[in-house]
Amino acid sequence: MKTLILLFLEFFKTGLFSVGGGLATLPFLYEISDSTGWFSHADIADMIAISESTPGAIGINMSTYAGYKTMGFAGGIIATIALALPSFIVILIVAAFLKKFKENRHVEAAFYGLRPASIAMISAAGINVVKIALVNIPAFAESHDISRLFIWKGLILAVLIFVLRKKFKIHPIAFIAFSAVVGVIFGFGS
Repeated sequence: MKTLILLFLEFFKTGLFSVGGGLATLPFLYEISDSTGWFSHADIADMIAISESTPGAIGINMSTYAGYKTMGFAGGIIATIALALPSFIVILIVAAFLKKFKENRHVEAAFYGLRPASIAMISAAGINVVKIALVNIPAFAESHDISRLFIWKGLILAVLIFVLRKKFKIHPIAFIAFSAVVGVIFGFGS
């Protein structure tokens, strides 16, 4: 029961402060991982992959996955509700006052200031994902061989998908499915 309460509090805090959408939850997930040990950084990479490839909001999907990994079905429900609840409360409050403060220069300035913070949090989370998925710092530190710094198969696949995504307007699901097939064929986990 204590873990469920802590799970609720951690994900409520995440939902309250992860301004900028689902990927803005990543720094909080890393912090939860480090402070509680409920899941690893590698688990977060799996959360991202699964959350990106399933329907729904990525932040909600990741909270469900993290909660389930931590405390099973009940944990998944608790973490999901806890993450969504602050947004629900804030939107109700904002909707009640929006008309009155819509043109307020202080409110506009606050939202303008939140944009760079959101970008910084998402970028920091992206760098952590790159470190997990595309860089092998322990292998490089052990060998001092620059060729062992990168996980080459993953890096090539990431660049290929980035270029194809920019060039062609193919739905992201196609790239996710393609990546899964490539991972199986070329044994990315090995």
